Amino acid sequence: MSSVVPPGPIPGFHAVVPAGGAGTRLWPLSRAVSPKFLLDLTGSGRSLLQSTVDRLRPLTGPDGVVLVTGEGHVDAARGQLPELGDDAVLAEPSPRDSMAAIGLAAAVLERRHGDVVVGSFAADQVVSGAAAFDGAVREAVAVARAGYVATIGIAASRPSVAFGYVRSGDPLGVEGAPSALHARGFTEKPDAATAREYVASGEYRWNAGIFVARTSVLLGHLAAQRPRLHDGLRAVAEAWDTPRRAQVLADVWPGLEKIAIDHAVAEPVAATGGVAVVPGTFGWDDVGDFNSLAALLPSQDEGGSKVLGDGGDVLRVQSAGSVVVPGGDRLVALLGIDDVVVVDTPDALLVTTRARAQQVKGMVDAVRTSGREELL
Repeated sequence: MSSVVPPGPIPGFHAVVPAGGAGTRLWPLSRAVSPKFLLDLTGSGRSLLQSTVDRLRPLTGPDGVVLVTGEGHVDAARGQLPELGDDAVLAEPSPRDSMAAIGLAAAVLERRHGDVVVGSFAADQVVSGAAAFDGAVREAVAVARAGYVATIGIAASRPSVAFGYVRSGDPLGVEGAPSALHARGFTEKPDAATAREYVASGEYRWNAGIFVARTSVLLGHLAAQRPRLHDGLRAVAEAWDTPRRAQVLADVWPGLEKIAIDHAVAEPVAATGGVAVVPGTFGWDDVGDFNSLAALLPSQDEGGSKVLGDGGDVLRVQSAGSVVVPGGDRLVALLGIDDVVVVDTPDALLVTTRARAQQVKGMVDAVRTSGREELL
């Protein structure tokens, strides 16, 4: 793919940013009231949400980004993104997973602007390589204009069991998208042996959850696959810019099916040849746990220890490979232990190993069972 990016926004393209979830594998740093998309997890001075919008604005123009988030996060999101207009934030009364969020945005945008191209980009991912990202999105838009649902598959740098995979096939042959391929199917998080086979084959890429399509195509597939969900979202969208919004939301939203866009549209449509994949050569990570976070932070010493926050609050003696998040207004001292995770907050302290980083979600369940939901 050429690294030369055409200047200016893409005509008729709108970016949808679903911002939900509590990032439970990053507890106690990420919580329901301060989920990971609102946090600066890279030390850049910008939250993941702000960074997501920053990289999309050159592609959409100043008014081309729509945020979909829960009612409880609207004020915080607006505080971080004061430039967003009133119409650019769609507040969900309750989480109904990604299909409802993206489908609602697509239906609202279609009512406002007609049959435009929409792309969904999660608010809690880290991307590096602006030129490669821009180029991949521009190819995905060209694929979408040709009537496909486009996704961007990330070159797998390792056989990860933490990500889903998309399998690519023959070249698509769409003008403006020279690297696009037919998508042969999607796979959920595989086991380690299967992941190694996938990466060795060269046919599989990480599924980043980025989907691009014309609104008519996306909603048409949804109508065919999940007609009740489609009809409900259409009803909400019809009322969105009217005084009837609150009443229709109260009547319709709680009954909407809770399902991811991958299961509702991408997987069944790929089975019939309607999905294409654009290879993405940019750096990407969904920061799914503290081990993933470690890869994004600079090393503090020759032992590869990582700190998110003030390194002066961490002291290590004969300790290597640690991940420390100081935040309890006290010194964190590590002696003679390697590859540990220490997350210190004013009201909760997590100590685990990097090898068990994916299991932190289970600790969240244990905290809930113990009745300490105020810590979640």
